[in-house]
Amino acid sequence: MAQIIKFGTDGWRGVIAREFTFENLAIVAQATMDYLASEGLAGKGIVIGYDRRFLSREFAELAAEIAAGNGIRVLLTEGYTPTPAVSWAVHSRGAGGGIMITASHNPAIYNGFKVKEQYGGSARPSTTRVIEEQVAVNSAAGREVLSLPLADAMQQGLVELFDANAAYHGQLGRYVDLELIRKAKIPFVVDPMYGAGSGAFPLLIPGCREIHGEHNPSFGGQPPEPTPEHLGELSAAVKNGGYRAGLALDGDADRIGAVDENGEFFSSHMIYTVIMRHLIEHKKLRGGVVKTVSTTRMIDLLAEKYGLELFETPIGFKHICELMLEHDILMGGEESGGLGVKNHIPERDGVLMGLLLLEAMAVSGKGLRQLLNETMDEIGHFFYRRLDLQIAQTAKETLIASLSAGGPAEIAGRQVTGTNFSDGFKFFFEGGSWLLIRPSGTEPVLRVYSEAGSAAEVEELLAAGRKIAGV
Repeated sequence: MAQIIKFGTDGWRGVIAREFTFENLAIVAQATMDYLASEGLAGKGIVIGYDRRFLSREFAELAAEIAAGNGIRVLLTEGYTPTPAVSWAVHSRGAGGGIMITASHNPAIYNGFKVKEQYGGSARPSTTRVIEEQVAVNSAAGREVLSLPLADAMQQGLVELFDANAAYHGQLGRYVDLELIRKAKIPFVVDPMYGAGSGAFPLLIPGCREIHGEHNPSFGGQPPEPTPEHLGELSAAVKNGGYRAGLALDGDADRIGAVDENGEFFSSHMIYTVIMRHLIEHKKLRGGVVKTVSTTRMIDLLAEKYGLELFETPIGFKHICELMLEHDILMGGEESGGLGVKNHIPERDGVLMGLLLLEAMAVSGKGLRQLLNETMDEIGHFFYRRLDLQIAQTAKETLIASLSAGGPAEIAGRQVTGTNFSDGFKFFFEGGSWLLIRPSGTEPVLRVYSEAGSAAEVEELLAAGRKIAGV
């Protein structure tokens, strides 16, 4: 029901034709326009974009019609577009906000509605709460959804089609040395996972190989999430094709995954570590560092090494975004591959992160694993793994109630030396290892994370986590 629509870690998402319907989208869009009007932002207009999911264009067009019906000028992308390109357009065009129709990394049956604020980043929790409340108020009051047919809106100049990618690519070219990367002729392959990032790397770095770039709303039968179980073809391409790296983007290209020169998965923690050091040592940038509760300790240790202030937030880039707006932040990131950097926008950007990895390789002449190992040799070697487990809603609620009471004092024969229950249930152990049990806020999924000094210890902690959860 529209009146109980809730925004998750980044936007409102639902199963297409069940929760995510044209009717519900219209109600959420109207509430968003009411919010813009109440904040005095409606006069600045709005940017609307969409990914390659089923009906995304049609949902975006409906949102544009509702904006126009409320007298708000719309810049509507002329085709599928990465989320960071939409965010950059909001920032560079001085718009009052933005809407991106995408369910990011979720399975193909989902779609979603992301709100971008005028600074060109994820809507803050305080903003999404206001929109949620406006949805409820409008539903209770029988608020009419105001709409103007797209053809009429375009004729009246209220909706304009535009290419969001051109200006975005220009910004990428200012941030990284594309010519240096091109001259280095690094053989790499990119997997946009059939998503909105398709075509970006071949355009920016001619000669690279792209797989899964065609339009496929089913995403090949797997979620467009750059995790190890979904990157088998990318890994094989690197191993068999003589490539030095593989880059992967999620469904709306705001997250990144990678494969190193050995064809092995190169996680977001490793990516964060390599890029952070590249920014400090080669781009000579400084600032605070932000990580979410599920992100590697390597970031803590690097921040300590360079004397940088460290912040930790709940999962969701919107929390990182808030800190980027309030402080001088060099880099912020989360375990899921969402990373953002200084002197850009307070937003995740998978394409930019991929280019920064290539720039680090071009500057150093080294592979990703070589760069990581150099850092690990200084701060210690770490192993990390995450399990995604199906769990029934009732079982999830029981687990939350049980752990909220305090949790066990000992796990897998190890004394719990500390806890962090700010987002999920995180337990710390002697030597820096940790276990995080976190129910998803958007899916019937329980995520169990662990990091330790050995792969064996990670597996022991994950097994203990499963036992605690009963799954």
